[in-house]
Amino acid sequence: MKLVQPIRNKRDIERMKKALSNPRDRLLFIVGINSALRISDILALKVGDVRGNQVIKREQKTGKPKSFPVNESIRKAVRECVPADASDDDWLFPSRKGNRPISRVQAYRILNEAAERAGIKTEIGTHSLRKTFAYHAYKSGVDLSVLMSVLNHSSQRETLRYIGIIQDDIDAVYASVNL
Repeated sequence: MKLVQPIRNKRDIERMKKALSNPRDRLLFIVGINSALRISDILALKVGDVRGNQVIKREQKTGKPKSFPVNESIRKAVRECVPADASDDDWLFPSRKGNRPISRVQAYRILNEAAERAGIKTEIGTHSLRKTFAYHAYKSGVDLSVLMSVLNHSSQRETLRYIGIIQDDIDAVYASVNL
């Protein structure tokens, strides 16, 4: 299994959004990078889950409750990408293969094909969405202990390694030593 990375460059994030011409797929990306949810929890969302001001779900992996406000980026994407006549009980990311959401494999394909069209060379996967959220939150000054709680991590070291900060620091040491 390859190790996926966050999308660190905000221009790359914008290029990804443009490469995702299908509204459902663009919404998947926007919800992912703005929610810190795992892909299994993203795909389980229903339209009604994001129509209000707060998303309240139980995480599939941990069984823990997760609650977060719907930010303006998600709100705008929902307005643009979800048909006005969609029922609250409709899947947010419907599959064309019956009454179910798209699969994890399909989500992976969608993201990788968009990254290729956008010219992004970073190793991308569905987990890149969650990592992108965490990376940009950390870089914008969110306290590490708060971010640790958002991600349900047990240590700060785990969180730093998860978003690639430790490796960035190591790389900076090698780049700065030019003997």
